[in-house]
Formats: sequence, structure tokens, C-alpha cells
Amino acid sequence: MDLVMPGLDGIEATRQIVAQLTEVRILVLTSFAADDKVFPAIKAGALGYLLKDSEPDDLVRAIRSVYRGESSLHPSIARRVLQEISHPVRQSATADPLTDREIEVLRLMARGLSNHEIAAQLVITEATVRAHVSSILGKLHLASRTQAALYALREGMASLNETDKGS
Repeated sequence: MDLVMPGLDGIEATRQIVAQLTEVRILVLTSFAADDKVFPAIKAGALGYLLKDSEPDDLVRAIRSVYRGESSLHPSIARRVLQEISHPVRQSATADPLTDREIEVLRLMARGLSNHEIAAQLVITEATVRAHVSSILGKLHLASRTQAALYALREGMASLNETDKGS
């Protein structure tokens, strides 16, 4: 699965395919290594995540692993996942609390939604979503959307069991 495709992006395509065909196993093959692509793709159901600059032998191994139902991650992606798990950001509560709208945006970020998807759901512009994301990261002293999503999960603001985009 590529992540950037016309019409439907690879993350949403992965989510829909896995929901309808539970026996399907998806390997992401992309040039994007950013947290805002990696974690949503894995959360959507991809078992593997490989970068396009991988060696052909690594691609064949990854395909075989994912086919067997095992995970397969590019080494740099695996390192990121492990870093996020082993060194979660622990910050004290901000003196400047999040607004209700920022909390809504944070919850949707934790579900793996893109800025475009958040904008559509909340009926606001992508620029407004970007402003909210920037404010959230600043107020919580976080460096990435992934850290914000983990914060929301840890603080009980979101749940891994939330699969629908509504509510």
C-alpha cells in the first residue's frame, strides 16, 4: 500500500480494507517516514511499514513476514516506535489549559485522523486545524502529533478502542 494516492489516501484505504477483509495483511511501502504517517498507518491495520529506499531482499522478506501475519518494520521506523513506547513524554499539566475545540482536535489526532479529515469532521478549515495542532503541541510542550496522541491516550482523553470517526 502506498500512502499517497489520488482519491483515497493509503491510511484510510488500509483502514477500510482491514475492516471489510480481516484476513488481508497490508504492508506499507512509501517514502514517508514522518510520525504523522507511520503511526496512523499502523493503527489503521498495516502489519508492515517499509521505506521505498529499502533493498529488494528486504522488501521480499517484509512481504513474506506480513503474509505470515508477522510485523515487518524498516529499521528506522522500528526505532521510532520503540522510542515512543520506551520514552513517553511526561510533562506536568500546562498552566494554559486546552480549549474545548483543542480537546476535540486532540481526540481526533489520537484516532489517527489527518488534518484534512479533522477539518471535514469538525467543519473547519485545514489551516484552523493546523493552528489548533500547533497550539496543542505548544501548550503541552510536545514535539509531535504522535506525542500528542500518546498524551491523549495516557490521560484518558482518547481510547484505542475508538474506531468510528463519529461522535
